[in-house]
Amino acid sequence: MKARVAVIGGGNNCEHEVSLASAAAAAAALEETGYDVVGLTIGTDGTWHDGGARLPGLADAVRILSGCDVVVPVVHGPHGEDGTLAALCDLAGVPCVGSGLRAGALGMDKHVTKLIAADCGIATAPAVLLTAATAAGYRWTRPVVVKPVAAGSSRGVTLVAEPGGLPTALDAAFALDDRVLAEDVITGREIDLAVLGRPDGTRAVAPALEIAGGGIFGYQDKYGGQADLRVPAALSDADRTALESAAVTMFGALGCAGVARIDFFLTTEGPVLNEVNTMPGFTEHSQVPRMFAAAGLPYPELLDLLVSDTLARSGGAPVTRL
Repeated sequence: MKARVAVIGGGNNCEHEVSLASAAAAAAALEETGYDVVGLTIGTDGTWHDGGARLPGLADAVRILSGCDVVVPVVHGPHGEDGTLAALCDLAGVPCVGSGLRAGALGMDKHVTKLIAADCGIATAPAVLLTAATAAGYRWTRPVVVKPVAAGSSRGVTLVAEPGGLPTALDAAFALDDRVLAEDVITGREIDLAVLGRPDGTRAVAPALEIAGGGIFGYQDKYGGQADLRVPAALSDADRTALESAAVTMFGALGCAGVARIDFFLTTEGPVLNEVNTMPGFTEHSQVPRMFAAAGLPYPELLDLLVSDTLARSGGAPVTRL
């Protein structure tokens, strides 16, 4: 028997259902590989569950996590991907797959991500940061994409092509966050890259993926099974090099670990960073597993590698159990 692995799914946010699917797929693949999997779920109300049993409190969840060799926190969005669970595991002294508190928090904050990208010389879409106090003074002058600063799965994201659509778009975004971006519309191909950080400091970049079709890649497009995802994306050598260089740079600048998905628009002037996902969708059919499968690394082996690398990075070794 390999290591005992806790897989956490769900979450107290708008990506709860997506996270449940990712966690179920990851747990099944790890069990197939021989790991002793412990499944934990965070409800939409923030309560923790061990299988179907609700745990009395957080201390009980920490006790279970402390009995595992490593944690795979497959919780997308706030209260999970934003570094919350990584911090909990750090305090509990349990190695955690993926990025830590700092990278999770920075990557989840789209406004801060833009600031870091600019410091690295990587282009982003011009945007205005809005709060409840400043939104009333914002004036629509051109088409913009309105989005929450810290949310995922395209929740609360609206293309505002006419000024009349602005109030509804702002309401949808503010329902998920207290800060909102009104971002210029970028014309270009949507290209995603997956970067895997290894314990020795090397970075592996999977074949790029293109989201074909144009328009906003919304929630139904991502999870309805109708998206036209092309792997590998048809790219010139120059464009591929520029995208990979920008992706690896952002991975390092944010301090990411494990795997991250870095999304770009490829314009006539080069790559424009869209966002960084430190815990992207992770079913076998999600973008990141598809990209690594195209490189010859199947889904169960990708998860096995992430767990093994985390144990190696922490200096720990799995406990042999009969």
